[in-house]
Amino acid sequence: MASAMEARSLYRSLLREARRFPDYNIREYIARRCRQGFESSKAGGGRDLLAFGEEQLELVKRQSQVYGMYAPKIKNVMEIKVSKA
Repeated sequence: MASAMEARSLYRSLLREARRFPDYNIREYIARRCRQGFESSKAGGGRDLLAFGEEQLELVKRQSQVYGMYAPKIKNVMEIKVSKA
């Protein structure tokens, strides 16, 4: 049971960190990979996968800081909200 709680916490942390990326494409890629990884490991979850997930979380945290320093000046087309006139 504790493993399921840890996995859920890790999943939410990864998605939360993905939202910190300034670039839409990278943000969506990380969120998608996170979902796919957790879906594929549902059946055989274990300590090894949790340890790997923690490593990936640290990697995503570091990368979000680096991408934050070099954020693109122009927004992606998907991020621009078109106002209806």
